Amino acid sequence: METKIKTASKSEQAVNVLLVGNNPIELSKMRELLQRVPGHRIMAEIAFDLKSIWQRLLRFRPNFILIDDNIGRQELSETVATLSTNRKTKDVPITVLKNSNFEEALPTNDIADYVLKKNLTGEALYNSLRNSLKLRRTRQYLAEAYNKRRRELLKLFR
Repeated sequence: METKIKTASKSEQAVNVLLVGNNPIELSKMRELLQRVPGHRIMAEIAFDLKSIWQRLLRFRPNFILIDDNIGRQELSETVATLSTNRKTKDVPITVLKNSNFEEALPTNDIADYVLKKNLTGEALYNSLRNSLKLRRTRQYLAEAYNKRRRELLKLFR
């Protein structure tokens, strides 16, 4: 008797998204947009502050983090800084949902992408998440390659 091992294809694998903001209605809309993307299983959790983020992270491992800029510039900055340095979330790409292009973006390399909420579709949001993951992986690869080459060069001079 032959048994076949069924592996999950990319479209069947769940994508975990942590939505952070202070407006439950907007966050619910973003969640619905993501869950309606055809061909992808997207699991989303909603958090409203750092305390609820930590509560979600106890049982939920996100692949992506979406933060609504409505939480305010100071709290956005603190949240991004905290998530970027935490052991569980430092490698998770962060995308900020913006209301308008008129406000200045945060000057940090920890944010992978900015997305305008106006006329946003689930597919566009999903593509942005995928692109931010590619950017994060590229940055990690370049950092590792740089450190490796740097060590090799230092060995030559010793």
